Amino acid sequence: MNEIDGGRIADGACIVPGGDQIAGGDHADAGSAASRPPQGGWMWGDPEDGIPPDAPLSLLLLGASRVMGAFYGSTVAQAGVRVSPAGLGVLRVLLAGDDGLKSSDVAARGWSSPGTLTSVVNTLVREGYVERRPDPDDRRVVRLWLTDEGRAACQRYFEVAGPLWRDAFSFVPSEDEAVIRKFFVEMIEHFSERMRKERGK
Repeated sequence: MNEIDGGRIADGACIVPGGDQIAGGDHADAGSAASRPPQGGWMWGDPEDGIPPDAPLSLLLLGASRVMGAFYGSTVAQAGVRVSPAGLGVLRVLLAGDDGLKSSDVAARGWSSPGTLTSVVNTLVREGYVERRPDPDDRRVVRLWLTDEGRAACQRYFEVAGPLWRDAFSFVPSEDEAVIRKFFVEMIEHFSERMRKERGK
């Protein structure tokens, strides 16, 4: 059971304090319409009644993350690279870090668990996108390196997905960009700091 904004998610529904169910299913009391809380189809991609004006920020963020994740997967498919979105994330971390990173460093930068990362890297190695090499200064340490195929996959993705992402955000008025950018920067910094504290770093 996950705690979200003081509520809890269980069985595909979000129960908020007070007992209102806003992310799926009907209220336990199936009586009058007045006794039933608003449905949460908007959260799961069915905004028939629109997004509630008082929807919690946490749920709005989760909803946005879900649809953005789906769009991200679509851009990967359209780029024609044989890699999952998670795998592409690893490639991008290695590319940004001039590769040669330890698995623990890649996991930390991508906010991933070591176990999950190992599975993703195994696939990338099998596909020829990443190599594991021993550290020349400490043979006990293994570092991850992008292959030429891995760099080419990143380049193909950037070329195809760049215009798709720019078009996807074309709905944002230019005068609002500064405010939205400030919000995202602060959110990334805030949640990154929370994650570092939780992981004891």
